[in-house]
Amino acid sequence: MIGAFHERFGPTQQPRVFRAPGRVNLIGEHTDYNLGFVLPVALNLATYIAAAPSADGKLRIYSEDRREQREFDASSLGSVEPTRQWTDYPVGVAQELVRAGMPVEGANLLIRSTVPDGSGLSSSAALEVSSALALLAGREFDPLELARLCQRAERNFVGMPCGIMDQYISVFGRAHSAVEIDCRSLGHRLVKLPDGITFIAVNTMVKHALSGSAYHDRVRECASAVEGIAAVYANVKSLRDVSPEQFEGVAARLPEVVARRARHVVTEDARVNRFVEASGQGDVAAMGKLMVESHRSLQHDYEVSCVELDFLVDAALAIDGVYGSRMTGGGFGGCTVTLLRAGAAEAFRARIAQAYHQQFGLTPRIYSCEPSEGAAEVKNYETIPALA
Repeated sequence: MIGAFHERFGPTQQPRVFRAPGRVNLIGEHTDYNLGFVLPVALNLATYIAAAPSADGKLRIYSEDRREQREFDASSLGSVEPTRQWTDYPVGVAQELVRAGMPVEGANLLIRSTVPDGSGLSSSAALEVSSALALLAGREFDPLELARLCQRAERNFVGMPCGIMDQYISVFGRAHSAVEIDCRSLGHRLVKLPDGITFIAVNTMVKHALSGSAYHDRVRECASAVEGIAAVYANVKSLRDVSPEQFEGVAARLPEVVARRARHVVTEDARVNRFVEASGQGDVAAMGKLMVESHRSLQHDYEVSCVELDFLVDAALAIDGVYGSRMTGGGFGGCTVTLLRAGAAEAFRARIAQAYHQQFGLTPRIYSCEPSEGAAEVKNYETIPALA
């Protein structure tokens, strides 16, 4: 990657390299923007950025994967408007850094990523967080504020009303552990996973166009549910505040679609807590059952699944050694995540790929979900993967 940087920007530049991981969410989907609980792990799939100051005050952002570059005057970043392209993520981060009192100087940035776009493994947050570290260029910044800043960039500049999970786990990920995040307090705790299991993500290789508009719709529907429930329980400020028992008592007062959206969020928060308990007890069967319940809720109540995701879940559950499977990420394509016995992984990969190709004529990409460390500067350049 250092050689590629020199070829692109000249041999006199000596860049520093920063890394931020993608994530897979084990359980707790669409709960983060409802201030609930989530349980992601940071992945060894990551975005790497080699960065060095430019001599002319320009900010140049080059993506090796896309073979595209954008260039700005660093002094005029505040006037740059969104283009609905990949560069909106680093530009949005740059604008938020300036607002936070961290001037952004001219720099050359070369981006290499192993997080697949559109997979539901949070390539956007990996790009945001690695961009923030590259533009900070070693200046200290509180880790929690870094995650919040990157979330603001996606909400304010990109225009996606996301929760904080993706940016948070990209910053705070830990090897060998899942991270339970309280999206209201923004505190977290590490969750040890049982021995003898593994998680595997399977990419549908599709992303349906409905995903963007539906995400905004779900945010509005959840807000509508809060408004209706608060008329009965005045202390309710978000769906996080509603117990399953309380919800069942007020569900009939809500419009049918709004009630189903709220039911998913309320029961999903409860599933996260039960999953963490089951993990602590080594009850892998219960963990798998909760994952399947989560998927059915996303499929029927929240309606963010699709035929490809449903097929992968159903096919996985028929394979020996599988305890549970569910969609992960925003939905309408992207990945499933499957919990299985570690020794069954090789056979699972072969069978799920064959079944999916036979059904849809597509070969899914399959990823091991090994919990990894969060964002940091890369000191050992030998760990940087080659360009695919």
